Amino acid sequence: MARLPSGTAIELYESLDSTSLEAKRRAERGVAEPRWIVALAQTAGYGRRGRQWEQSIGDFAGTLLFAPEGASDNLGQLSFIVALALAQSLDEYLHEDQIRLKWPNDVMLNGAKCAGILLENLGQYLAIGIGVNLVNAPKGLAYPTTRLLDFIKDVPTPDSFCARLDHHFWALYRIWRQAGFGEIKERWLERAIGIGTEITVRLPNETLSGIFEGLDDSGALILRSDLGKRMITAGEVFFGPQP
Repeated sequence: MARLPSGTAIELYESLDSTSLEAKRRAERGVAEPRWIVALAQTAGYGRRGRQWEQSIGDFAGTLLFAPEGASDNLGQLSFIVALALAQSLDEYLHEDQIRLKWPNDVMLNGAKCAGILLENLGQYLAIGIGVNLVNAPKGLAYPTTRLLDFIKDVPTPDSFCARLDHHFWALYRIWRQAGFGEIKERWLERAIGIGTEITVRLPNETLSGIFEGLDDSGALILRSDLGKRMITAGEVFFGPQP
């Protein structure tokens, strides 16, 4: 089995229905070690809330499957670690000022989405699904998208990008395990988009507007409005006042 410099196993497929679905199948059978499941093409890729994730040949689609350490109620903080790892990986190709992080789990390049993250708790295991627009930017979505190819000519291959992402993820994961969420939180906030500005947050049963003040110690978004402060653990964020 192929391994990355960290020792993490990597499985590279020409095509899968979904790297996240394959991770679920592996978790059902049991896995002995962390591994990346990477597909050059997906026929049924999906993101948050089951939404279809469009992927073209050359884009990165991968899922990291492993048994995390630490309390299960803190596992949502790993989305911030992955977002930072993605930003640091993209830093190797672009100026870091071009890359910003959008709560809860999007990576933005010059104000447009270029990567998304999906955490799925599989009991003993955690599956972290990641999609990065390296060569293709989907059209017709409710938000702007972009791709790395618009900024550089020599776009990394999915497996080489995985190696960089793996390196940065485990370095940040060790910080989280040793020192807790505090340093991860501060690093994320340094790269966050929208802090101190008016945002709208759409929840399953309501829509809220207010000032994005930051994160609490769990990673929840702090929203201040005329009604006071509210901690939001999940939702869709839109910038500026909404009609």
